[in-house]
Amino acid sequence: MMRRARPRGPIAGRGVSLFGGRPTSFAIRPAEFGAGVRFRRVDLAGRPEIPAHIAALSNAPVHPVFTHAPARCTTLEAGDARVSVTEHVLAALAGMGITDAEIEVDGPEMPIFDGSAGIFAAQLRAMGREEGADLTPVTLRNEVRVRDGEAEIMATPRSTPGCSYRYELDYGAHPAIPAQSAAWTGPGPDTFAREVAPARTFCLEEDARQMLGAGLFGHLEPGDMLVLGRFGPIDNELRYDDEPARHKLLDLVGDLALAGPIQCDIVARRSGHALNHRMARALAGAG
Repeated sequence: MMRRARPRGPIAGRGVSLFGGRPTSFAIRPAEFGAGVRFRRVDLAGRPEIPAHIAALSNAPVHPVFTHAPARCTTLEAGDARVSVTEHVLAALAGMGITDAEIEVDGPEMPIFDGSAGIFAAQLRAMGREEGADLTPVTLRNEVRVRDGEAEIMATPRSTPGCSYRYELDYGAHPAIPAQSAAWTGPGPDTFAREVAPARTFCLEEDARQMLGAGLFGHLEPGDMLVLGRFGPIDNELRYDDEPARHKLLDLVGDLALAGPIQCDIVARRSGHALNHRMARALAGAG
């Protein structure tokens, strides 16, 4: 059986937000068993709470530049309170098997750190977790599939506890990103912390130049994030040969955590946040 779990104690850190470029801090605290995962905007009056559930997904763009573009991150909201770039911390919690936690943040974005979930996962792993009662995960009777052009995600029923994830990445003929795939089966905190959580978000050089031209990311140097040029990383090195696929896998785990604990097998091809969100809605509805 799968069991509810929470961190044994609090963890915290301070960094900079990706889109806003402002100092931002976070803290993750144990929640009551059964409470689920929720964010709390401690910088706003009343410290409003935002549930980490697909029902709280916001359609608001993280920056005006993306008003007419597909989702570039995962933003949640409740009333006037909003928090963006939640996918990495949600992936770390799911990867560590944490079902009940409160995430405090003092601004509209989680800190980006190095673009991975490594800091969150390492601290949660070191803190350890406390287990509670058995839980009933979302299960499937039939295959669930969502598509957008060549991108698709498929979820199939699974008879044993846990969930497997596989991401297949294909950027066509781009010389710096060959076709590659990455996989992880949970529960497996040690494997997640070692092989998935450190994988960083990446950006193609041409996209990075467009964002700089639009006034974004001026607080970052190429070496601060993983920017891929024609001949590979710019002022940086890959942590894994297949780091782009591993990061897409990381985002998939974090986004699908919005459906709640799930028991199924997931295969994603060329998907991004927008399609991940559609699958999270479908899985939540299936449960």
